[in-house]
Formats: sequence, structure tokens, C-alpha cells
Amino acid sequence: MAVRSEVVHCYEELAAHIAQMLVLARAKEWGVLPELEARCAALVDRLRAIEPLETLDTIQIERVLGLLDRIRVDQAEVSGLIKPQIEDLVMRMGSLHKQKSLGRAYGSTH
Repeated sequence: MAVRSEVVHCYEELAAHIAQMLVLARAKEWGVLPELEARCAALVDRLRAIEPLETLDTIQIERVLGLLDRIRVDQAEVSGLIKPQIEDLVMRMGSLHKQKSLGRAYGSTH
């Protein structure tokens, strides 16, 4: 029976969270993404702490490498889906800032 690895478990959790983020991003359900991103960040922090302390066997290494491939592909797609949303938000914020500046300079019309 194989020994349960916390490192492998963390990578499995990370892959699951990113896969869930991908499903949500495809559905344009942006509200839950920050919470999942925070969970991913916590897992990455945990991995930084425990990975140097744990030695993986060959099967575990292969599992982690497979998970890393899946994480990379899913994360790239999530980023591709989120990027246009962020660009749109930045553009809208710039427009609001410009309107506010003009309002201060010329007085509000409301």
C-alpha cells in the first residue's frame, strides 16, 4: 500500500480548484473566482513549506508531473478568459476617472 503524500494531495487540490475556476470562467461567473484564487494561493504557500521536506517516490513524481501539466493548461485557459474582463474593467475605470476629473474641472451637471 502506498504512503499518502501531503505534497501530492496539495497538488490534487490545486488542480481541482483551478479546474473549478475554469468551469466558472467559461460560464462567466466571476464572483467566486477570488475565493478560489485565495485557496490556490494558500495551497501554493503550503507546498512551498512542505515540498522540500518530503521525498516522493517515482509513482508520486509522475502523478505530480501529470497534475502540473493539467494545472498549466487549465490556468492558461483561465487567464485567457479573465484577461479581456480585466482589460474592460481597467478601461471603464479610466473612463470613470476621466469623467470625475472633468466634473471637478467644469462642475457637475447633476
